[in-house]
Amino acid sequence: MANVTRENNTVTFEFSVTPEEFEKALERSYRKNVKKINLPGFRKGKAPRFLIEKTYGKEIFYEDAVNFVLPDAYDKAVDENGVYPVAQPEIDIKEDSIDPTKDIVFTAKVVVKPEFELGKYKGVKAEKPEYPVTDVDVEDEIEKIRERNSRLVPVEDRPVQADDIANIDFDGSVDGVPFEGGKGENFDLTIGSGQFIPGFEDQLLGKNVGDEVDVKVTFPEEYHAEELAGKDALFKVKINSLKFKELPEVDDDFAMDVSEFDTLDEYKADIREKLEKTNEDKAKHETEQNVVDAVCEGTEIDIPDEMINSQIDNMIRDMDMQMRYQGIDLQTYMKYTGQTMDAIRAQYKPEADKRVKTTLVLEKVADVEKVEVTDDDIKAEYENISKDNGMKVEDIEKYILKNEITERLKAQKAIALLVENADFE
Repeated sequence: MANVTRENNTVTFEFSVTPEEFEKALERSYRKNVKKINLPGFRKGKAPRFLIEKTYGKEIFYEDAVNFVLPDAYDKAVDENGVYPVAQPEIDIKEDSIDPTKDIVFTAKVVVKPEFELGKYKGVKAEKPEYPVTDVDVEDEIEKIRERNSRLVPVEDRPVQADDIANIDFDGSVDGVPFEGGKGENFDLTIGSGQFIPGFEDQLLGKNVGDEVDVKVTFPEEYHAEELAGKDALFKVKINSLKFKELPEVDDDFAMDVSEFDTLDEYKADIREKLEKTNEDKAKHETEQNVVDAVCEGTEIDIPDEMINSQIDNMIRDMDMQMRYQGIDLQTYMKYTGQTMDAIRAQYKPEADKRVKTTLVLEKVADVEKVEVTDDDIKAEYENISKDNGMKVEDIEKYILKNEITERLKAQKAIALLVENADFE
C-alpha cells in the first residue's frame, strides 16, 4: 500500500492486485459465466475462454474478476497498514482501463476511527454511591413475595371496595356513539389501579355483584386518541363477579412454604443477604459508570457520523428484537405510536453518542496502559458465560468470537484501572 493520506477521519490509500492474481480471478469469472454464453459451433457452456474473449472482448470477464479479487486485496491492505475502518469504503480503479498484464491499482477512501488525545484518566473525581439494606427493604421484599403467593377469594356478601377485583362488562359511547376500544366483556378490573379513565373505578365503589351502573367520565385533554381527548363519555357497566386478594400470614409456616428455610428469621436473613449482594452490584456498576463518565467528559473526540449511525442501527435492531419477543414488530409499534424512524433515531442519538465515546475512551486507556488479555482470561470468560446460560463452552464459542471476548475483557480491565485510580468524593 502506498500514498496513504488522512484528512480528519477519512483515510485515502492505494493498493494493488498482481497480474497473476487477476488472471486467476479471470479464470474464475469465465467458469462462472460460460454457462450463460452462446457461441456458434459450441454447445452452451462449452465455448473456450479465448474464443469468447475474441468474440466479445476481454472485458466481458473483468467485472466479476474485479469483484473476486477486491475483498481480499482490500482486507490485506487494511491489516498491513493498521487502518481501522468504521464504514464501507469507496473504491475505484486508478486507471481508466484495466491492463491485465500490469498491476491493477485501486484507490480506497474510508472513514476510520478518530485519532484523539486521552484526557485526564487517573485521579478523576467521581461519586461512589452506597446502598445499605434496611429492615424496610426486607419487609418490602416479603410483601412482594406475599403478593405472588396470594389467592383470590370470591366476594358475595358485601359491595365493591378498594383493591377488589371486579369482573365487568362495559360498553362506552360519546354523544350516544360507540367508539373503538370502548367495549369489553369479562374484564378483570382492580379497583384503584388506575387502569381506566380517572373517575371510572371510583363510581363502582359501593356497588354490588349484578348491579348495572352508568359511569360518566371525561377523557383527559392529553388522551392518546385525539378524537376522544377532552370528551364526555358514558359507560354502561355490569358487575359480573367480585374477588379480593387474600395474602398469607408472615410466620414460620410462610417461610417454609416459600423457601427452603424452617423459620421466618432464617428466611429474612437470606433475603437481606441477597439484597445486599444486589445493592453491592448496583453500587459497583454506578461507581464504574461515574468514573468512566468523568474520564469521557474530560476527553474531546471528533466522532464520525458513521460510527454514531451504526450504533443507532444496532440499538434499533435490539429494540425490534425485544418487541418481537413481546409479539409486536417495530413497524406496528410506529404505526400505533405515530412515531417515525427519523424520530426514533433522533431519540437514540444521545445514548449512541455516549456509547461510542465510551468505547473509544476505554480502548484508548487499554492501549495507553498496555492492558493485556491472556488465554486463561478468555477461557475463564467463556466458562462464566457457559455457566450463566446453561450452554456448552464449544457452543458459546460458535456465537461469540475470541476477538469479541478479548475486547470485552480489555474494556473491563480498563474500567477496573480507572476505578482503582479514581478520587472518590
